[in-house]
Amino acid sequence: MTASTGTDNVVLARPVRVRKVAIPAASVVFVVCGIAALMLRRTANGVLLTVSDQVAMAGIGAILAGLILLTLRPRLRADEHGVEVRNAILTRYYPWSEVRGVSFPEGASCARLELPDDEYEPITAIQAFDGERAVLAMRELRKLRREIGQLE
Repeated sequence: MTASTGTDNVVLARPVRVRKVAIPAASVVFVVCGIAALMLRRTANGVLLTVSDQVAMAGIGAILAGLILLTLRPRLRADEHGVEVRNAILTRYYPWSEVRGVSFPEGASCARLELPDDEYEPITAIQAFDGERAVLAMRELRKLRREIGQLE
């Protein structure tokens, strides 16, 4: 996870340690499905498998690897205007006026934005798995929120 603030008061956070797991895992899944696809035609039990079955197996491997790689997509970008939270699939933007708080509940796997009406948005870019980097990102995000609160 990288957390940084520049002269323009921007906080950026991305998970780092998940890369060490997701990239090798996606590679293994893709290679195993590729090898299985190549070996599909060689069955001793009399099952008739065609080239389309091999292509389907390779396609399944590509889809599964892609799903694993979605864990690399999360990002947090916060500035004086609001917070952009990009999780595995969706990207959402929240102006600071909608953000009631920033928390990292005890035992949770990731941080979250507290929103009106007891709703929240998970911030998967700040994960407990990243340890001290997550702490730094939360400090920077809370610091920016305090500074924005003083400007309003």
